[in-house]
Amino acid sequence: MTPPPTGLLTPTATPAKTKTKSGSCGCSSKTDTAPSLDEKMKARIEKHPCYSEEAHHHYARMHVAVAPACNIQCNYCNRKYDCANESRPGVVSELLTPEEAAHKVLVIAGKIPQMTVLGIAGPGDPLANPDKTFRTFELIADKAPDIKLCLSTNGLMLPDYVDRIKQLNVDHVTITINMVDPKVGEKIYPWVHYRRKRYRGIEGVKILHERQMEGLQALREADILCKVNSVMIPGVNDEHLAEVDEVIRANGAFLHNIMPLISAPEHGTHFGLTGQRGPTPKELKSLQDKCSGNMKMMRHCRQCRADAVGLLGEDRSQEFTKEKFMEMTPEYDLETRQEVHAEIEKSKEEIKAVKEQAKAAKKVADSPKILVAVATKGGGMVNQHFGHAKEFQVFEVDANEAKFVGHRKIDHYCQSGYGEEATLDHIIKAIGDCKAVLVSKIGHCPQEELQKAGIQAVEAYDVIEKVASEFYAQYLQNQQGE
Repeated sequence: MTPPPTGLLTPTATPAKTKTKSGSCGCSSKTDTAPSLDEKMKARIEKHPCYSEEAHHHYARMHVAVAPACNIQCNYCNRKYDCANESRPGVVSELLTPEEAAHKVLVIAGKIPQMTVLGIAGPGDPLANPDKTFRTFELIADKAPDIKLCLSTNGLMLPDYVDRIKQLNVDHVTITINMVDPKVGEKIYPWVHYRRKRYRGIEGVKILHERQMEGLQALREADILCKVNSVMIPGVNDEHLAEVDEVIRANGAFLHNIMPLISAPEHGTHFGLTGQRGPTPKELKSLQDKCSGNMKMMRHCRQCRADAVGLLGEDRSQEFTKEKFMEMTPEYDLETRQEVHAEIEKSKEEIKAVKEQAKAAKKVADSPKILVAVATKGGGMVNQHFGHAKEFQVFEVDANEAKFVGHRKIDHYCQSGYGEEATLDHIIKAIGDCKAVLVSKIGHCPQEELQKAGIQAVEAYDVIEKVASEFYAQYLQNQQGE
């Protein structure tokens, strides 16, 4: 197999609920029943790592921080510009002018030719900074026409700019919608600044909700793909998000991304300082499972920084600080990029063939489901050393398929002897509901500790679904032999 390139308003109807059945690990056996995509739609998302789960294994994205101002306040947000080691929305190390941003894009498009998407996501709201946002898009569209343009917004000003977004050929827009009931939103948004006036409490939340629904419908009418992000906040909107899912589907959203609240006290957010917890991985997966089937559900989000660079799951932004990239000569070359993309597509076809072979076995009814963790550098492969992983992708496996269901961020195990025991304990806790961890290599000591915790370490270098299916067959055989 050729190795992948490296370095490089109200709803008109309420959908019927799909029943679920639990497997041996407590995993839901519900499968996505959203309509399959036609060829035209597949082509629109095939190289967008946020809109396509498959693409995120192979293609990279970057964000440019040109939009500092925001027009609402969220209780989970504190925009800080000097947190280079944090990975969460609203965080950047440096602000850029549109011209600096365009230069950076051309530099990175040459250094990382698998970078296919340029997004503006903050650190404030792109549409609270329309001149800077649209000037950046104009410069990039002129000089790098093969790069997809994308923006993320809270939706307050979206209805005013859909025509401009369409004119610039921005084909992907993300709206953060955390509620469709203003009484719920009142717990999330202290104020909204709209038309030169600040509205507090439920008055502001009602304006935000109405504008979000208007913007969502306008995107549908303009044939612009819309992903909706929702932050899951236990005790605040967690039970409400299933209703949000129904409403956004009825109003034209293409994809729903339910993300966990990040609320560490050191981030200085209202929720962080008042002790509001985030959801557990099990709680998050349960809600995603409950909503899947209504529409496409995104499970591979990494809640990226507003200046992120690289594949999802990695951040190379510190390689391209302003001091560094302004000294670099852009190496953007459309022909070279197309050659790299052709190699990626060839690799994807080879991996697809292996996946199809793994799925060709006879279907088994009611086989128990388990979870496995995977160390991967991308490309859809088990190809990373246990000690080098910053996260593990999690797959739900049964006798018929291995399905990606999420990821777990962890600290490096290999830390030159410092804090290894505590870090390994953290890793075991993070993947404690998994029956195995699939890695390219692992040391004897962590392998033993994982075994004691009931997690089998499997060394391999192959397509994830193939390795996961082979482990499952062995696991099932062992279970039946007991």
